[in-house]
Amino acid sequence: MPNEYCGDINERLTIYKRLANCETAEELETLHEELVDRFGLVPPPTRTLLDTHRLRILSKALGIVKIDAGPDSLKVQFMPQPPIDPIKIITLIQTKRNYKLSGPDKLTVAAEMPSPESRVMRVLGLFKELS
Repeated sequence: MPNEYCGDINERLTIYKRLANCETAEELETLHEELVDRFGLVPPPTRTLLDTHRLRILSKALGIVKIDAGPDSLKVQFMPQPPIDPIKIITLIQTKRNYKLSGPDKLTVAAEMPSPESRVMRVLGLFKELS
């Protein structure tokens, strides 16, 4: 979160702690609305921070414990025995050339994602495919 958006370090630390404690999309949206009310529209770095936490919340339902999205690939790591149908993962690997397993618990997707926004959209797309 940029200093220009929230200048008080103690206030920023409190916001970071509240973000970390958000367990539902509704709690995160309430915090987002509060930030807008208090400080104005969120700048891109803060939007990325909120999106990261949104993905963290959504990933739990799919049994995803780690997401690594870079400019040219997306990697997700599943918990042991994830609560999704393994056939969905197998079908994705068999039907999409840019999907592959990397070990027993990691799925890699080759994709061009130059911006943080494109990475968030790609991760959300993968979540939808796995749901």
